[in-house]
This record gives sequence, C-alpha cells and structure tokens, in this order.
Amino acid sequence: MQHQAEISSDGKKPKSQTQRAATELRRMIVSGELPAGSSYLETELAEMLHMSRTPVREATLMLEAQGLLEVRPRRGVKILSISPEDMEEIYQILTELESLAAERVAERCTSPEMLEPLREATLRMEKALKEDDREAWAAADEDFHMLLVDLSGSERLKSVIANFNDQVRRARALTLYIRPAPTQSNADHRALIAALEKGDAALARKIHRDHRIAAKSLMISLLGKHGFHQI
Repeated sequence: MQHQAEISSDGKKPKSQTQRAATELRRMIVSGELPAGSSYLETELAEMLHMSRTPVREATLMLEAQGLLEVRPRRGVKILSISPEDMEEIYQILTELESLAAERVAERCTSPEMLEPLREATLRMEKALKEDDREAWAAADEDFHMLLVDLSGSERLKSVIANFNDQVRRARALTLYIRPAPTQSNADHRALIAALEKGDAALARKIHRDHRIAAKSLMISLLGKHGFHQI
C-alpha cells in the first residue's frame, strides 16, 4: 500500500498512514487486543492493519516513545506491561498536571459559554450512569478530562498528559466493571465546573486534585484486590 495521507471528507487535516497505524495500534494495546507481554513481528502487525511495513515500523517507534511497547531490532515488538506501582506514579503525575490545567481554566474563563463542552460531557456521564452503561460513562469521562486540558490553552500540558493517558486507559479497561458506580466522580465534575464559573483558581485546583487522588486510590486498590500485578 502507498504510504500517503487519506483524503479527509470533514475538512480536517488528513491522517498519514503512520498516524493511522499508531492510532489503531494504540487502540489495540489499550483494549487488550494486543495483551501486555505479547510479541509480534513487524509483518504480523502490518497484516493485522492491512498496511505496508513502513508506516507500521514508524508507528511502533512513536508508541515506544510513549512507553506502550518495545521495539526489538530483527525481533519485532513487545507490548510492555504496567505494574500497579507504575500506575500509582503515573496518576501522581497526572494529578498535578491536570490540577494545574483546572487552575489555568479558572483563570482564563471569561464566560459561562466557554465551559459548555464540560457541562455537555457531564450530562452524558450522568445519562450513562442512569442507564448503567459503563462504556458510555467512561467515554464521556475521558472527554471531560481531555476538554479540561484543551481549555487550559497549554499545548505542552496537552502533549505530556496525552502520553500518560494511553497507559491509564489500559488500567481503566480492566477495572471499569468491577468498580463501584461512579456517582462521586460525576459530583466532582459538577463541583469543578461551579468553581471554574466563579473563576476560583485555587478551589478548582483543589477540587480536581482531590478528585484525581481519589481515582488513583480506587484504581490501585482494585488492581491489588483482583490480582492484576501486571497490566
């Protein structure tokens, strides 16, 4: 296949074959379709993705830099595992970075309309919770956190957080159906939006920091309780 960008029909910048390969491989790793500890030849991955080897090779190098796999010359790639200890460290870093993002959003908020995407994501979370649709809830929750970082206006924060989020998704996929109903998470998001509307940066930072610390404690507890020593 040719290593070229697809033509986009929605006006967005088209993705290259390498970007498409990285997106699909990331999805397969996060979902567990490519399990932690498993190994694959470059040709095997190319066949799975129905692509040539060149964009797949470039994509694996990108994902290696993000800590999702290891490229082993002439031996293909190995999907890296994450320990609960790794997850705790990752959550600690995310907690501080996202709390900074919340603080920045409060400082930058000039109108209630600016926060409408966050309200919409929260409404989707609440709807999914009422319908006991955990996957829809998780998707809306992830959107909320991504939107919060976007609204901070910092591309550096966005880039660093995105790298860690791929690893968090793997643990969330394992614990999504064994965790308690996430009612508190929804309440935390509503409280954060209220603080952002007031422009209270210190309160916004505290609410989101406490929210992330609680999420970390729950995640680590569930991983240990259910024997997930490697993810």
